[in-house]
Amino acid sequence: MPRRCFLAKVGRVSFSVLAVTLIAGWMSLPGAATGQAEITAPAAATQAAAVSGFRSAKFGMNEQEVRAAIAKDFDKTDADVSESTNTIERTTLLSITVPDLLEGGGTAQVSYIFGYKSKALIQVGVSWSKATDPDITDAMLVANGDVLSNHFSTEGFAPDTVTTGSIVSSGILLFRGVDAKERSAILLLQGKFEENEGGQKALVPARLALLYSADPDNPDIFRVKDGSF
Repeated sequence: MPRRCFLAKVGRVSFSVLAVTLIAGWMSLPGAATGQAEITAPAAATQAAAVSGFRSAKFGMNEQEVRAAIAKDFDKTDADVSESTNTIERTTLLSITVPDLLEGGGTAQVSYIFGYKSKALIQVGVSWSKATDPDITDAMLVANGDVLSNHFSTEGFAPDTVTTGSIVSSGILLFRGVDAKERSAILLLQGKFEENEGGQKALVPARLALLYSADPDNPDIFRVKDGSF
């Protein structure tokens, strides 16, 4: 049975919120916008999924090791890397912009997040939006999400760890999978829900976010101890 992919020419993914159904891990959105493409279901993976980081940057690396990985993967120098701090979680971020990270998908931002206590790589985030590329379109965000969710479905994640096509307050969770070491890959199409002329809810995409996490349930971030205040 082919998987139905939603490449909305108008830049909107339309669906009835209550009518969304999941069939054998596939996403079916009744009332989807025109411009859909039929793609043959991917072949089964030959090995189990392993979320170890992103390209040459592996979880557990320190900042200098990740900078070396960035140089190797994207031919970036230290001058191309911006450093910032998440003041709430007290984690450090190294960020770069990469044109055509996904071929034809526009410029993306890649952020490497280092733990509060360990100072080691704990997460890698990739995002596409108008902020990363002023020329990116709604349809490009939808297409990028469709391509990546199709890719992850071939990566060997155990079916009982996979969630696809789930509606959340900020958009659609296109894919979430967990490997044998409890590391996760999460793909989220974010935007604003609006009601179209047919009375259905339509998501106007604003951002596609991909997150790889070494320990999604217990990340190495700052937390105020219970009873401290």
